[in-house]
Amino acid sequence: MEDGFSSYSSLYDTSSLLQFCNDDSASAASSMEVTDRLASLEQRVQMQEDEIQLLKSALADVVRRLNASEEQQAMLTRKGPTKARPMMAALPLRPTVNNGTVLPKKGSGTLPSPSGSRRDAPAPATKSTVKRTSSSEHVGPQGRKESAGDARGNRTRAGSTGSNSSGKKASESKLKEPVFNAGMRRVTHCKEEGYVKMYLKGRPITMYMPKDLVDTYSLEAKAELPPKKLKLDWVYGYRGRDCRSNLYLLPTGETVYFIASVVVLYNVDEQLQRHYTGHTDDIKCLAVHPDKITIATGQVAGTSSDGKLAPHVRIWDSVSLNTLHVLGTGFFDRALVCLAFAKSNGGSSLCVVDDSNDHVLSVWDWQREERLAEVKCSNESVFAADFHPTDANIIVTCGKSHLYFWTLERGTLVKKQGLFEKQEKPKFVLCVTFSENGDAITGDSSGNILVWGKGTNRISHAIQGAHEGSIFALCMLRNGTLVSGGKDRRLVSWDGNYQQIQAIEVPELYGPVRTVAEGRGESVLIGTTRNYVLQGSLDGEFIPITQTHTDELWGLAIHPLKHHFLTCGHDKHVCLWDSVSHQPIWTKTMEDAVQSSGFHPSGAVVAIGTQTGRWLVLDTETKDLVTVHTDGNEQLSVMRFSPDGNFLAIGSHDNYIYIYAVAENGKKYSRVGKCSGHSSFITHLDWSVDSQYLVSNSGDYEILYWIPSVCKQVVSVETTRDIPWATYTCTLGFHVFGLWPDGSDGTDINAVCRSHEGRLLVTGDDFGKVHLFAFPCSQFRAPSHIYGGHSSHVTNVTFLFDDSHLVSTGGKDMSIMQWRVV
Repeated sequence: MEDGFSSYSSLYDTSSLLQFCNDDSASAASSMEVTDRLASLEQRVQMQEDEIQLLKSALADVVRRLNASEEQQAMLTRKGPTKARPMMAALPLRPTVNNGTVLPKKGSGTLPSPSGSRRDAPAPATKSTVKRTSSSEHVGPQGRKESAGDARGNRTRAGSTGSNSSGKKASESKLKEPVFNAGMRRVTHCKEEGYVKMYLKGRPITMYMPKDLVDTYSLEAKAELPPKKLKLDWVYGYRGRDCRSNLYLLPTGETVYFIASVVVLYNVDEQLQRHYTGHTDDIKCLAVHPDKITIATGQVAGTSSDGKLAPHVRIWDSVSLNTLHVLGTGFFDRALVCLAFAKSNGGSSLCVVDDSNDHVLSVWDWQREERLAEVKCSNESVFAADFHPTDANIIVTCGKSHLYFWTLERGTLVKKQGLFEKQEKPKFVLCVTFSENGDAITGDSSGNILVWGKGTNRISHAIQGAHEGSIFALCMLRNGTLVSGGKDRRLVSWDGNYQQIQAIEVPELYGPVRTVAEGRGESVLIGTTRNYVLQGSLDGEFIPITQTHTDELWGLAIHPLKHHFLTCGHDKHVCLWDSVSHQPIWTKTMEDAVQSSGFHPSGAVVAIGTQTGRWLVLDTETKDLVTVHTDGNEQLSVMRFSPDGNFLAIGSHDNYIYIYAVAENGKKYSRVGKCSGHSSFITHLDWSVDSQYLVSNSGDYEILYWIPSVCKQVVSVETTRDIPWATYTCTLGFHVFGLWPDGSDGTDINAVCRSHEGRLLVTGDDFGKVHLFAFPCSQFRAPSHIYGGHSSHVTNVTFLFDDSHLVSTGGKDMSIMQWRVV
C-alpha cells in the first residue's frame, strides 16, 4: 500500500499550485491587463481542476486496492465475502441543499461559452455572379446579447455552474437514477417522495409538488394548450438610433416605420395601430413603392431556436398586410442596409444593398423575383441608394468616402465616381435626394449640401456649412422646398435657388434629426437618433407621436390598481406609461443605469434598482424621490414588495437578498438584514400570499426558501411544498418546469409571469419569442402559443393588474409591446 501512495505522491506535486495560489498577478491591484488577468485566472482554475481530478483518481485507486485486499483476505480465511462498505460512497463529492440542487464547486475548469453561440448552422447560399469577400463576422445571436449589462452575459459566466463531470458523478452515486447528458433537459419523477427532478446543464434541480398531487401526479400526462391567446395591440418605439429613411406617410393617413421585427402603421388621428409581422429578426431598411401601397422591408440574418435565419427582403401590401414576395434568401449576406423602388418604370425595379464586406448592390424585378444585375458597391459602409426619378437605369449610392453614379446597361452596372474637384472630399456622404429637374443633392459629414448636375458626376452648386456637423437627412417636399436635418438638431428649409428660408431647432431631449418625411398638408415628420418620431410644421412646435428607451431595457413593473406600467433601462430613464392612451405619463432620468423595478401594493410608490447597488423609491404621482439606499455595489436584479406591503426584498448580483421593513405606505424603510445562502447571483423572487415566506432562484439554478422577517433559510420540504405563492416569476419550480424547452442551457428563459386569475403563464426567451402556456405548467414539454415581434432577447413579461393585457420588453431592440389577451 505504501508503494501505491508513494507513486501518487510523486505524481501529485503541489509546488506549481502553491506558486499559483501565492501569485498576486491576477488580483485587482495587479498591473496586468484585464485580458491577461482573465487568462491567468483561467489557467489557475484549470490547474486546480487538474489537481482535483488527480486527487480523485488517486483516492479511487486507493479504495479499489482496499476492496481488493479485503476480498483477498476474505478468500484466504474462507469466511465468505465481507461486506466492505465502498469508501467512495461514504464520501459525498459535493454538499447538497434542501431541494436537492447540488452546490457548485467554486471554480469550474471549463468556462461555458456565451449561450449565443449555440446552434449555429450556416444559411444556404444560392449561386451569385459576384464573388464576395468572405465575411467572417456573421450576425450571430450573441450580437443581440453581447452586453446585456452583463446581466445576461453573467448568467453563464458568473453563475458558478460547476463542471459537467462533477454533476454526473453526483448522479452516478444514486444507482436508481440514469446518467444524464449535460446540456440536455431531462426529467425524472419520484412518486414515493413526491418530487420531480429536472437536469439543466447536467445540474439536478429537485422540485417538490404539493401533498395533494403526490398520489395523482403523472409525468406522462399530456398538458393542454392555454384557454386564451394573445394579439399584438400596441408597439411603443421607433428605431432611429442606427437606421435611415425609415419613416413615411401613406395616403391612408398612417405613418409607417419599424422597430425590432415589426413594421408599425400608425394612424395618429384615430390612435390606431396596425402591424406587419412577417419578419423574423431586426428590420434595418424600408422603401415605399410609387403606388404608395406596396412596401419593401429588409431584415438582418437572425437566429432562432431552430438555427440560422437568412437575411431577405419582404414585399407586402400595406392595406391587406399580406406578403407578396420574398427576395434574396441565400443571396444576401449579414443584413440589408438600403432599399429603393424605381420611380419612372412603374416601380417595377428594386435596388438593394446588403451588409457584406463588399456591400453588394443588386437590382431586382421584384414581381418576377428575378435578379437583373449585381455588383460590388464598396468595401466601406453604404448609407443610401436611390433610383433617379426620371431614369430607372440610373442609381446613386453614397457612404463612407464615396458617391457613385451607376448606370444599368444590358445586365451590367457601370460605375462613375462623383468628382469633388475643388470641394474638399467629405469623410462620409450620408444622404441623397433629387430635385424636380433631376439634379442629385447630397448631404455630408462636413455639413455641406452639394448639388450634382443631372446626368453628370460633377458639382453644379454647393451650400457650404449648411449645418454644423453631419447632415443625416434631406427631403424634397411637393412644393419644391428642400428640407435638411442633422446632428446639430436643426431643421433648415431651402428654396429652389438653394437660399435658406428658415431654420428651427429640435429640443435637445429628442436628439439629432435622423430622417425627415413629408406629412399631411404643411406638416413634416421627423425621426430622431433618440428613437422619437415627431410631428410638426417647419415653423411651429414638434410633438412626439412615439418614443422608447435608447439603451437596453430590463425593468418592467405593473401598477397594482391602474392600467399603468413602468419601464426602466440602461439609458438611465424611468418611464411610467398609460396602457389605454399609449402615452408616457412621466419620465425621470437617474444617475445610474437602471435594472429593475417594483410597485408597492398600494401603488403609491415604486422601487427602482440600479446596476451599482443603489436603489431608490419614487412617488408614483409626482415622480419625486422618497428615499435612496445602497446595498452592495453590484446590480440589483429584482425589487419585490410583499403582498401586505410591509417588506421589500431586493435580489442582488452579489448573491444576497436584502430585506427591508416598510412603513407609512411605502414612505419609510428600515433594513431587517440580508438572506445569505445562494452561491450565485439572484435572478427571481416571489412572496407567499401571507407575506411570511420568500422563494428565490439564482444563476446556478438553485431554489431556496426563506423566512424574510428573520432572514433565515427554510430547509424543511414539508413546510415549503404547500406554500401558496402570490406571484410566479421564478423560472424554476414544480408549477413552471414544463416551460423549459429541450436542449436548454438554463439561460434561455429570462422572465415568467402567471396571470392574476391563475390560468395563464407567459414567458420571454432569448429568441425574441413570447410563449403563452396554461398554468400550472408542470408537465414535461408543455405546449404553448408562440408570438414573435421582438428581435432581441425578451427581458421581461407581465400581465396588467386585471389580466386584460400583457406587456413585454425587448433587451437590445428597446421595444415595448402590449398584447391583448383574447
